[in-house]
Order: sequence, then C-alpha cells, then structure tokens
Amino acid sequence: MARRLRPVGIDFVRAAPVRLIFAREISAAPQRVFHALAEDVPGWTRWFSAVTLARPTDGGAGREIRLRSGTRFEETVLAAQAPEVYAYRVDATNAPGARALAEEWRLTPAGTGTRVQWTFAADGTAPFRLVLSLARAGLGHAFRNAVTSLDRHLASA
Repeated sequence: MARRLRPVGIDFVRAAPVRLIFAREISAAPQRVFHALAEDVPGWTRWFSAVTLARPTDGGAGREIRLRSGTRFEETVLAAQAPEVYAYRVDATNAPGARALAEEWRLTPAGTGTRVQWTFAADGTAPFRLVLSLARAGLGHAFRNAVTSLDRHLASA
C-alpha cells in the first residue's frame, strides 16, 4: 500500500540530502517541451518508456504516475511556470524507504532548442539513499532516453 511522504516545497529541490541532476539539449523549443511536460500529462506514456500511466488529478493540481517497475506515485504540482519550470512533489508512494521526493524540470533556451535539466531530490532511510546513489547511472540513462524520445515525438507532432 502507498505510504504518505513528508510534504515539501519547491525549496526542497535545492536542499534535499540527495540531489541527482541531469541535463541534455534538444531541438524542440521550450514552450513545446513545457507543454509536453506540464499540459499533456497523459502523453508521458508516449515518450517516457518507464511510465505506464500518467494522469492529472485535482483539476491539474496533482498527478498519478505508475512506472513499469510497479512503483506508484501520487503527486502535487509545486510549480508550472511556462516555459521555464515544472516541478512536483510525491505525496504518497509504494517505494520503500522514501521520506520525501520532489522533481524539477528546468527549461532554458539553447539556440533554437532547449536545455532540459531534471533534478531528482530525495530524502529517505540510509538504504534508500544508498540505492539512489547506486542508481544514478541508470536514472541518467533513463533521462537521456526519455528526453531524446520526447524530442523525436515533438518533431513528428
């Protein structure tokens, strides 16, 4: 069953005990990337292969996310400032050991495209933090694949 996590604000992204930050430049413009992230939540399943369900909740103030691994998240949107920032915190999850989680997608113009930076911020038990540090390379790989897929998706739309 899902466990409630500590509610955190947007400042947690900068102050979390564990912060994993990944970035990549893509050819799509920031406004199009922001739309895909924040306004087309169900569309995440088309470009982020780990996501099997993504749906807005509470009139867009929240999200429900399910991953291929079976992990589930109930989230609250912390910031949706087009076209620069989209951030959310996890309110409940079935991931063991997590105490607080938040993610931020920061978009900055890069030539005619966008520099996409994803920050995964977390707090949890010592074993949870260790697993995250060991998973850094895998999360980076998943991010790069997802953003590359998003860029292809936006180019064909």
